[in-house]
Amino acid sequence: MIIHIKVKANSKRESVEKISENEYCLRVNAPAQEGKANKAVIKLLSEFFDIPKSMVIILKGETNRNKTIELLE
Repeated sequence: MIIHIKVKANSKRESVEKISENEYCLRVNAPAQEGKANKAVIKLLSEFFDIPKSMVIILKGETNRNKTIELLE
């Protein structure tokens, strides 16, 4: 399953908001530096979809707030 997300780093609280079928807005506590926000995104999505972290892959947008994610099943 492919989803598109928009990440808001340095938020006070972490959350996942569903915008449409395959679009989500994520708020993470981690800063957007040295891959910390990406790790937080993977952790948050794995908890939200109840899958292991190894099943969440960032396809596009490693250094961008708009990301394309693949969720393996």
